[in-house]
Amino acid sequence: MDPLADTQPYGAAQDPAPVFEQSGSAAPGAAGQQSAPAWTGDSGPEREATRPLPFGPVPFGAGPAEPSAWDPAPVQPGRRLPAWTWPAIAALALVVGLVGGAMGAALYESSEDPAVSRGLSPSTTRTAPPISASNQSVSAVAEELLPSTVQILAGFDGSDSGATGSGFVLDTEGHVITNNHVVADAADDGTIDVVDSEGTTHTATVVGRSSVYDLAVLKVEASSSLRPASLGSSAGLRVGEPVVAFGAPLGLSQTVTSGIVSALNRPVTTGETDDTSSFINAVQTDAAINPGNSGGPLVNLAGQVVGVNSAIATTGGFMQEAGNIGVGFAIPIEQVETTAQQILSTGEARYPVIGATVQTGESREFQGARIDEVREDTPAEDAGLRSDDLVVAVNGQRVTDGISLIVSIRTHQPGETLEFTVVRGGKESKVKITLDSEVG
Repeated sequence: MDPLADTQPYGAAQDPAPVFEQSGSAAPGAAGQQSAPAWTGDSGPEREATRPLPFGPVPFGAGPAEPSAWDPAPVQPGRRLPAWTWPAIAALALVVGLVGGAMGAALYESSEDPAVSRGLSPSTTRTAPPISASNQSVSAVAEELLPSTVQILAGFDGSDSGATGSGFVLDTEGHVITNNHVVADAADDGTIDVVDSEGTTHTATVVGRSSVYDLAVLKVEASSSLRPASLGSSAGLRVGEPVVAFGAPLGLSQTVTSGIVSALNRPVTTGETDDTSSFINAVQTDAAINPGNSGGPLVNLAGQVVGVNSAIATTGGFMQEAGNIGVGFAIPIEQVETTAQQILSTGEARYPVIGATVQTGESREFQGARIDEVREDTPAEDAGLRSDDLVVAVNGQRVTDGISLIVSIRTHQPGETLEFTVVRGGKESKVKITLDSEVG
């Protein structure tokens, strides 16, 4: 695979690593790391967090002292990914369930699934708000969404139900959305069961999954007990808006918790190894999310799904599992729909790449994303990017480091043309790059 995607998932101080593709070169706990909190992943062995998230607003920095022939150009306005501050003690943790599953290294698909090539259809999905403005309450949302929320039991380490997570019904065809890390270990030849709100168990198969976006689409036989959830939008969410989280935390099925939207466009990364890192432009919430909530829906008071609960922050320590501290993260529903559409249409998901590598370890500058290498015959090379260039913005949206650059790119789709603001030799210039794609 062309090294254009994911990077070292734990951000150890290390040599430059690929950021736009699965790399597979380093392991957690590499030498030279600073003391860091523990990532916990679903009752699995403790892992060291070696990628602290960036701190606070960081000014644009000067590039390397090298001559530049580029002419400065005005920055195009665009969406801003706000700078943010993060507690040093916080570490992301996967929330798959009581016993964690090993993570998949790439996208897999079930060639036997007849749903492939049909895609999402307005005739099989719901988008209208099911709850009127005059009746919006947590209890009303719970009544609406519980029939659409499922518990997922997946094989892991020889046990048929060794990993547990959550999901929701996508359409009337029996498709279910969950996180990739919930079913990764059982995707090839393991057992996957979906338990609906009535307690009925349905045998599920994997239609396709994406480790890059940490999403999976399952298929069960359509049933009257599997009611599709209404799909909303995260784009209209406001900080402070009430939301409700559904799932099976700690194996407790049909659990409902509520809170608010704590932040938007939060660049976070989850992953157990470098091959399985996913980078999320997340919705942050203080609704209680615990191991077992992974894949469950995050819902607005109109009863529409606005995200998929995927990760939590913990204070680390020596525990194998850590519970809710009020900092959870959900994949925006827009990305969920895009990935599901790709999987159901073609059996695989794709993500955008530019053909460059950047550093994401602790030695990153927090002044931009430093280009380490530009691959031949790639969009980055065609645009004139060079090693040591410092990318400080994408479409006018500020970039503080390699992680925020990855997240910024992955909020777009292959084929889109983006404007990169680049500092070289102390001079700022603009280049346009048309995104290529990889499967993952």
